[in-house]
Amino acid sequence: MDTCRIPENASKCSGNTMECFMVLSTQAQKISIGILCGLFGTMCVFENSLVLYLIFSSPGTRKKPSYLFIGSLALADTLASIIFACSFVNFHVFNTAGFSKEAFLLQLGGVNTSFSASLSSLLLTALDRYISISRPSEYKLLMTRKRAWTALGVLWVSCATIAYLPLLGWNCCVLDSACSELFPFVDDHYLSGWVCFIVVLLGCIVYAYAHVLWRARQHVAYMEKHQAQAGKPNARMRMDMMLAKTLVMVLAVLTLCWSPVLVLMIYSIFGRLSARLRKVFAFCSTLCLLNSVVNPIIYALRSKELFSSLRRVFSRFRRRLKAPEESPESTHRSSVVET
Repeated sequence: MDTCRIPENASKCSGNTMECFMVLSTQAQKISIGILCGLFGTMCVFENSLVLYLIFSSPGTRKKPSYLFIGSLALADTLASIIFACSFVNFHVFNTAGFSKEAFLLQLGGVNTSFSASLSSLLLTALDRYISISRPSEYKLLMTRKRAWTALGVLWVSCATIAYLPLLGWNCCVLDSACSELFPFVDDHYLSGWVCFIVVLLGCIVYAYAHVLWRARQHVAYMEKHQAQAGKPNARMRMDMMLAKTLVMVLAVLTLCWSPVLVLMIYSIFGRLSARLRKVFAFCSTLCLLNSVVNPIIYALRSKELFSSLRRVFSRFRRRLKAPEESPESTHRSSVVET
């Protein structure tokens, strides 16, 4: 196995680099991580697979750029849940360290690609809503289906390229540089760059949604003033209030799920993490998976179109369940009674 410089504060590992990063020391910690990954991963795959089915099974939704961005978000979250949960449990719970540096960096690249694509899809969704509320008359001209597919292509290629730079050679074994305290074989400078990339994404998302929230509040204040004079309720005003609540929820979830991980990553770049903080980081990492569980509820299932499609799917499912109950014998009996 490839070896490279071990973090100074890592426990004594008898020369095995991978074992230095297996920070869960008790069976209770391993069981807790296994339960969290299993629960969040299963929920995430089910919810996001359902969203993908609802979007691409309807010609009306799969042609709209906004739903293409939500579909990209659901795809990224599905991949993130599968790759992250399997690799995380395999490494921290079952302590599997018998794979090469390349195999580990391949898994890590898949995790980073998925989470980066998830946040980038959130950014495209935020920009889509930003354009729709700031330039509504030009929205259809600016946000075409072709431009949406082009943006998604650039998004996925960029995220994959950035995520697989360690596998392509930017790692501490090839460069003989300082390794990260949190990830095997990962160069500290690469981790700094990736954290900056994620922080910029989150900052752009927050700015776009804050602007949407500000415009929505302006619209609510304007409509309240004019509708109070007319003495009529306004459906658009209620819709803007719902939008404002959704945006506050979005920002709260992003802050809750990503702040602990990013803070610990930044701290590890400038300082030294204790063994306890490295365990905390392992548990905080599951919050990123929780974000992927919440995303379809916030972005997809709150949509009236997708919710209506979901109701139709459940209705068809209930009819199929009731169909076996209507056996030929019962049908014959009812026809005799009617005769």
